[in-house]
Amino acid sequence: MSSGGDPLRIGEVAKLTGTTPRTIRYYEEIGLLPAAVGRPAGSHRIYDADDVERLQDVLRLKDLLGLTLDELAEVATAESARAGLRREWREDEPDPDRRRQILAEARGHIDRQLELVRRRKRDLESLERELVASRRRVDRRRRELDDSAAPLAGRS
Repeated sequence: MSSGGDPLRIGEVAKLTGTTPRTIRYYEEIGLLPAAVGRPAGSHRIYDADDVERLQDVLRLKDLLGLTLDELAEVATAESARAGLRREWREDEPDPDRRRQILAEARGHIDRQLELVRRRKRDLESLERELVASRRRVDRRRRELDDSAAPLAGRS
């Protein structure tokens, strides 16, 4: 296992991350999570701390940003690439030219993720403006109703 700790079965990972084994299997099927490496067909899925962390990241992004599965796959791919670059940086002690290349690649992945976050932010800001405008219309109509009812109340 790459990050130490005891290997975990799918049910344990599901409990740790607050999801279901079915969701984890589905995310593996569509490529959001890597399939358990070296697992013969029909055997138990075994996960390590890196797998749990990746699943937590995917679930957090899905919940926080309301990402589609395609968008999640894009983010997960970028996260995997960045993790690989981090490993290479730490473990292989590349020369300065390769380190520059690693940083440039990491920057590209981060930029794509930032664009996705910013697009979601713009969508949320647009929704917020629409809701604020709707609330103002409702408040204005309530005031109009209250104002038109006030003269009638004075006649009684």
